[in-house]
Amino acid sequence: MSARHARRPRSNRRSTRTRVAWVLAVAAAVVVMAAIVTLTAVFTYRHAAPPRSSGKPSQTTPPASATASAPPKEALEADFAALENRLQAKIGVAVSAVGTGQTPMALGDWQEGPAWSTIKVPLVIAAYRQQKPPKITDTMRAAIIESDNAAAESIWETLGDPTIAAGQVQQILQETGDATTVESRKLRPEFTAFGQTVWSLVNQVRFTASAACNSEDQPVFDLMGQVVPDQSWGIGGIPGTQFKGGWGPSLSGKYLVRQIGVLTTPAGKVAVAIAAEPASGQFADGTQELGEVAKWLTGHLAAMPAGQCGR
Repeated sequence: MSARHARRPRSNRRSTRTRVAWVLAVAAAVVVMAAIVTLTAVFTYRHAAPPRSSGKPSQTTPPASATASAPPKEALEADFAALENRLQAKIGVAVSAVGTGQTPMALGDWQEGPAWSTIKVPLVIAAYRQQKPPKITDTMRAAIIESDNAAAESIWETLGDPTIAAGQVQQILQETGDATTVESRKLRPEFTAFGQTVWSLVNQVRFTASAACNSEDQPVFDLMGQVVPDQSWGIGGIPGTQFKGGWGPSLSGKYLVRQIGVLTTPAGKVAVAIAAEPASGQFADGTQELGEVAKWLTGHLAAMPAGQCGR
């Protein structure tokens, strides 16, 4: 065997080892790349948004603000119906955020009836605006704070004859989007003409919500925060409330008791109008039932529409 031929096997062994080393290196690289791809896929899967199935939205947890939102009207209606069933009276409530153009929410079976002394609020506003310059008089103060009928009658007379006076008060209502017709005739001689105006809860709260944000009317609403203690039943027992009550008997002698007012809540101001016709027909029972309605309102303030004047 020549020297040249004797060296070949050694050369072949080195070549074989080189090829083996190269193959192992390639195999290792493939394994590493496969591992990287696998890890990337796993990471992407774990952090990607879950896929939607069958066109249905994915089930995600809503933010805290959504879970704390006010219950829908249906829930309030159910709660108010439970209150109605518990009380011995026909009751009703209308609520609205303060401001013009709001959509009131009404609850309960009672919807409309004589305004009684609640009409003294737009009556006094009409008279107040006629003052040059506008000022609160003693008769205005008595008509709101004490619900003095003689004072209210004298204010009515300063507005003109009954037809003109009714028109003056009606204009105040119309400014707020309230289309109520103010009564000019003494339908029952022993009571005021304006007190017999048929005023619905929805229209009352529409008026109250708008007038409460009119700077011209603020002095009258200030008086509504000074009502005498013996008339501070119903929403009058809620601290900080501006309100006015009204009450009177039907032809059969059964009392209707009602109130309008503005409640102050952490979320803003709420205009309310409430009424009760107690089964007993007694005034005292009516005020007691309105006290229960006021408690219900207090317990549901977070669900009430609230707003700020000027917004």
